[in-house]
Amino acid sequence: METPTVRWRRLLPRTPARWAAAVAVLAVLVGGGTWTAVADDGPPAVQREDRMLRPGGVEIDTSYFTAGGSGKRPAVLIGHGFGGSKNDVRAQAEKLAADGYAVLTWSARGFGKSGGAISLNDPEGEVKDVSGLIDWLAGRPEVELDEKGDPRVGLTGASYGGAVSLLAAGYDQRVDAIAPVITYWNLADALFPDGVFKKLWAGIFVTSGGGCEKFEKKLCEMYERVAVSGKPDAAATELLTERSPSAVADRIKVPSLLVQGQSDSLFPLGHADAMQKAISANGAPVSVDWISGGHDGGDSETARVEGRVGSWFDRYLKEETGTDTGPAFRVTRTGGIDSTDGAALKRGASSDTYPGLRSGGREIPLRATGGGGASAGSGTGSGTGSGSGTETGSGTATKSTGSAETFRNPAGAVPPAISAVPGVGGGLSQLSSLGVGLSLDFPGQFGRFESAPLAAPVHVTGTPTVRVNVKEAAGQDAVLFGKVYDVSPDGRQQVLPSQLVAPYRITPDQQGKPIELALPAVDHEFDAGHRMRLVFSATDLGYASPAEPATYTVTADGPLTVPTAPAVATAAATLPWWTWGLPAAALVIAAGLLITARRRTATPAPDPALTDVPLQITGLSKKYAKSVDRYAVRELSFRVEKGQVLGLLGPNGAGKTTTLRMLMGLITPDEGEIRVFGQAIRPGAPVLSRVGAFVEGAGFLPHLSGRANLDLYWQATGRPAEDAHIEEALEIAGLGDALARAVRTYSQGMRQRLAIAQAMLGMPDLLILDEPTNGLDPPQIREMRDVMIRYAAGGRTVIVSSHLLSEVEQSCTHLVVMDRGRLVQAGPVAEITGSGDMILVTVAETVSEPLAEKVASLPGIGSAVRTDDGRGLLVRLDGATASRLVADLVRLDVPVTGVGPHRRLEDAFLTLISGGAA
Repeated sequence: METPTVRWRRLLPRTPARWAAAVAVLAVLVGGGTWTAVADDGPPAVQREDRMLRPGGVEIDTSYFTAGGSGKRPAVLIGHGFGGSKNDVRAQAEKLAADGYAVLTWSARGFGKSGGAISLNDPEGEVKDVSGLIDWLAGRPEVELDEKGDPRVGLTGASYGGAVSLLAAGYDQRVDAIAPVITYWNLADALFPDGVFKKLWAGIFVTSGGGCEKFEKKLCEMYERVAVSGKPDAAATELLTERSPSAVADRIKVPSLLVQGQSDSLFPLGHADAMQKAISANGAPVSVDWISGGHDGGDSETARVEGRVGSWFDRYLKEETGTDTGPAFRVTRTGGIDSTDGAALKRGASSDTYPGLRSGGREIPLRATGGGGASAGSGTGSGTGSGSGTETGSGTATKSTGSAETFRNPAGAVPPAISAVPGVGGGLSQLSSLGVGLSLDFPGQFGRFESAPLAAPVHVTGTPTVRVNVKEAAGQDAVLFGKVYDVSPDGRQQVLPSQLVAPYRITPDQQGKPIELALPAVDHEFDAGHRMRLVFSATDLGYASPAEPATYTVTADGPLTVPTAPAVATAAATLPWWTWGLPAAALVIAAGLLITARRRTATPAPDPALTDVPLQITGLSKKYAKSVDRYAVRELSFRVEKGQVLGLLGPNGAGKTTTLRMLMGLITPDEGEIRVFGQAIRPGAPVLSRVGAFVEGAGFLPHLSGRANLDLYWQATGRPAEDAHIEEALEIAGLGDALARAVRTYSQGMRQRLAIAQAMLGMPDLLILDEPTNGLDPPQIREMRDVMIRYAAGGRTVIVSSHLLSEVEQSCTHLVVMDRGRLVQAGPVAEITGSGDMILVTVAETVSEPLAEKVASLPGIGSAVRTDDGRGLLVRLDGATASRLVADLVRLDVPVTGVGPHRRLEDAFLTLISGGAA
């Protein structure tokens, strides 16, 4: 059965004019939407339709993505982050579409090209829009339905898009699965935690939305009211709460993957904890994943997260019960530094059940130490004071009496302490376990309590808690900020895990008696010999503190209780990447040899007639994964001889890379065979030792020289050193003295040539190069061309896949042109470029426009156009022969000086792929 994509390609016309007309008709048929295709040699081509919809009475800009196949499929809606648009999630949409989903993205109200005002996921605004989009999906013929009007649909998105995923699941019972990422459970709790105004993030929120005037009027008025007063009122809290997922907590009953960021002072880990408790209480499957990054920056782990989201939807939308959706709880941990690039090394830790934020509590005794000294903690080892009652620069004093600390809130709450700085803290927070951080507490404005040195390491996973007694001297609200530092044994370094601080508003009726305060939820290991330092500060840069001076006294009424989550196990440390990454080719060969050993009896016998033929491909076909009727390569046949430089050409999706992977034994064809020097190709076939390949770049150890990298690579293959022919490969590659330098000093062109030299080791008789000129400038491209020509000059064969047609024309002797998996044409470059229907006629004098028109009107002539210099004609034959054209020109007294074919490779290529077989 034909797929819709195949049917369209078969029915569409081949001439440019008719093609344009067909596209115009297609645009009308899809309701004014625009259609484009995104394709490569891997998954099926992805089509995108852009259109404006009015799901909730406001114009919403949408994009709809689908791939090949005629069967029904589940749908996925992907929302974008605040301040963004649908374009931000296009790459994820294309991946999911290629994996068999119908994917709809949209720009939320007030963003991108969508109309309306920002109403912060109002149930009657943005949430209603999502329900309208689900209605639209229910009418699509390719979307799987649970029942009429009810599509099988999942939602995902980050931040703002994650929240609307949760809200849609609560308001629209047609939603089947969700995967919200770094988002909020209660927006009022996010911006007004414990009644303290998160002024820095709130301001960023409004600014990134385009200014207060872009918001719904009552939201703008609410923000301005709170920003001026510095304190949220009940109306503000109620307004944000009613637009939060927590308002429909009892209605969210679908499988939920909750991804939250550790480097996130906007929506901290407690929001995911609240989500998990509510949704799991409704009986739905829930998994929680704490990633390294977040709104403060850091590593968002995009590829891993999107892969897990895809698996989640495979399980709960496609109902693939064998799909591994991952553990109930996972957290990314930092564990060391990569010596090659200075990046933080990461490992995953997990458990089969979600531990919550207070599992495995361990009590850590504390004592007051006094906050009068400077407490400017940084990864550079700045000192911290230890005295009590120390006079500060502002004329205030901190006093320590037993387990009590007294400190001041300065007038105007300035200068403020610094914890998280959005966009800056995230990168540092990942390294907090390595003694790097950013924090600043001003003398006289904080009190601190400290543990004794730890006898053994303590890994904190969750929310530390402490019981305290707080008093404000004038009987007003006390606004405090709590945090737990990791202090080095010598006291010179203190690190704030994940750069997080917890705000508290302690009202007069709460003062004077013990209350329990929760510190920020983190995942951090305190090493043996280190101390835990609990600090309460009167100010913080990210929050609004009272402008009036105030004196606070805080008494520790018990130990610090830290959660250790004993059920969470850290994955074993992996080996450095270079121990497995560099000899990747050797591992492929080893795996192939194992498979070959098992299948040796099924390998076809050698063909003696092809012993001297580098490559012959016969009837080669390969279907796309999970497809029964879509082919990446179909019935491909061609032959390559010794000494040729063969260019493999084709547009994206032509099947070039798939063909090369089958040629190298990396994937197995569904039909047909490949023979290299008469030997059938199978994974690990011995004849592959005569094949060298450069595909999708090569990995090198940056601190080693170019020569050392090549030596190490060859040793990894296990072949004798004398078989490497390193000197010959290096002479051809032309790296010169650069071989003695560290690879990290190489330019992109030098790295490419080193990669080619690596592929040439052993001087293989057949060299395969996939896009060898990617990222090179014109001089480097010319050098690469010379490398290929020199290599083939010795009787060897080169196959090069490239998009640079001008380079292929200059460096290749032969061509294979593919389109949509099939062979379009093969042969010498000169034959292909010279076989067109465009003739160049040169004349002894300037050609007049009337003469050009007269030639164009001759029988069998499609057109005749003067050349730029006026001394020739470009004549397109439409039935006439070249000899007939010459005779007519002589009859018209045209002083002809030459006649010959005129077509560049680009012209030939475009002609071939526009008229190739479907």
